[in-house]
Amino acid sequence: MTIVVPSGNTGRVRTARRVLWDRTIDSLDEYVSRRGGAGLGVARTRSAEELIVELEASGLRGRGGAGFPTGRKWRTMVENRSTTEATTVIVNGAEGEPGTFKDRSIIRRCPYHVIEGALIAALAVGADHIVFGLKHSFQREVVRMRAAIDEITAAGWAEGISMEVFEGPDEYLYGEETALLEAIDGRYPFPRLAPPFRRGVERHGRRATGKAVGSGVSSRVELAGPQEELIAPPALVDNVETLANVPRIMARGSGWFRTLGTEKSPGTITVTVTGASRRHGVAEVMMGTTLRKVIQMVGGGARRGHRIKGVLPGVANGIVPAELLDTPVTYEDMQAIGSGVGSGGFIVLDETVDMPALAAGVSRFLGVESCGQCTPCKLGGLELADALRTVSLSEAAEHHMQEVVTRSSTVSDRARCYLAHQHQVVMQSILGRYGHEFDAHVAGTTGPVEPYLIAELIDIEDGVAQLDERFLEKQPDWSFDELSTGKNPADRLGQNRFGEWSFRP
Repeated sequence: MTIVVPSGNTGRVRTARRVLWDRTIDSLDEYVSRRGGAGLGVARTRSAEELIVELEASGLRGRGGAGFPTGRKWRTMVENRSTTEATTVIVNGAEGEPGTFKDRSIIRRCPYHVIEGALIAALAVGADHIVFGLKHSFQREVVRMRAAIDEITAAGWAEGISMEVFEGPDEYLYGEETALLEAIDGRYPFPRLAPPFRRGVERHGRRATGKAVGSGVSSRVELAGPQEELIAPPALVDNVETLANVPRIMARGSGWFRTLGTEKSPGTITVTVTGASRRHGVAEVMMGTTLRKVIQMVGGGARRGHRIKGVLPGVANGIVPAELLDTPVTYEDMQAIGSGVGSGGFIVLDETVDMPALAAGVSRFLGVESCGQCTPCKLGGLELADALRTVSLSEAAEHHMQEVVTRSSTVSDRARCYLAHQHQVVMQSILGRYGHEFDAHVAGTTGPVEPYLIAELIDIEDGVAQLDERFLEKQPDWSFDELSTGKNPADRLGQNRFGEWSFRP
């Protein structure tokens, strides 16, 4: 069971219960008894424009990692909607950022407000279909969501709107919004160039045939135009936590939402704390709480007898050194120190963690999970990972460090998605703040250290995070074979169609 810190004033940090409920809500009736459905009721009395204006006024920002203003995203969808086909709402629950477990915790506690938020979004953007994108391996959440959808449908809440749960692959890139759309359309999760407001998903019903439209290779998918509107009209993609906030914003107003948090980062955020903390867990805290207090409240602080050396906010943002732990967890403050909030997953690092080994672990994760559509990202990323491993094992010469520096600056060249950019950001932040540790390995004054395991979370049981150690066996071609084919996933898998990928055993 995921450890969730009790609400109230714990460790002088104010917590809230806006999206991560204090206990499991077992039925729709129980949800309604706790004012569930009120937001949808209000939404049905308002125009799409009024809904969007309310959301814009709330200042809600996407909780999936980018922090993009949700109201602005909804408005963009309306401005680009097809004149002949309805928009589709996609709920991104493909949670795979290392160190993050908040979306699954929210679904386990209460999937109803996620669905209610998605229904409100559908009203605002004119959608008649909602897809909840989860992973095949998230069977507990898949079962919970499907049962909740059945209850809500039977209760008549979704009149005129169909809903389904899509079970996607385990790949990290499945969580990237355009790759998620590719997967729903029956292809592998390879990011495309066209944003969701320009090209969404193929109209539901087509996928049932198992036939994808076009080449089947996302790199050849062009921007949506009038001739393609019947194939893939725009889609609104929002994260699970983002949509869970929507019902109360509509029921209680944007002013209520802003009573917590800061001016630029209002509301709460659901965080996950793992790594070298006393315990691992998930909790909802006010935006603006310092990172130090978050770690203390959720994780109990550093392990007994140890000290915090730094914090890694997943693998999408720069590392936060110990001297900056009093930074408020807001989009603006975390960005100001060269890092970010991301999806609220904070991996705590203590003085026992070797930073070159950490860099090698992060680099291998991103290099392996790269799809290979961009050569600098895939091949350059893997070469960077190999060089960093050589450094961490104290087998490096000066030219290996030069390789690290060079590849760190070129890995994002011509990248079509953010993975390569985050590879660059994380590597350069670790190099910039802990360069002396790399020098020590090259000089031979530090002994060999195996790369730090960076992997997605399977669960958090009794305060201990379970990492997906199968990643250690994953090949760069995304297989789990003893030997890699040497091909990039985009080359090896690009022509396959819906249903032909193999999930992990």
